[in-house]
Amino acid sequence: MSRRYIRRTEVEALTGLSRSTIYRMMDAGDFPKPVKLTRKAVGWPEDQVAEWLASRPVAA
Repeated sequence: MSRRYIRRTEVEALTGLSRSTIYRMMDAGDFPKPVKLTRKAVGWPEDQVAEWLASRPVAA
């Protein structure tokens, strides 16, 4: 089974986080780090982003 990688704009849409917040959380170890896809492109493993979303508290 192949792993799907999502680009930053899709990560932003899925999480509702801005670019700067995503990178700030990555630096703090609170968000999955991307994988280098090519020399200039990175992507986040979709399953890791889904796990991160599932681990977030649900708003009441």
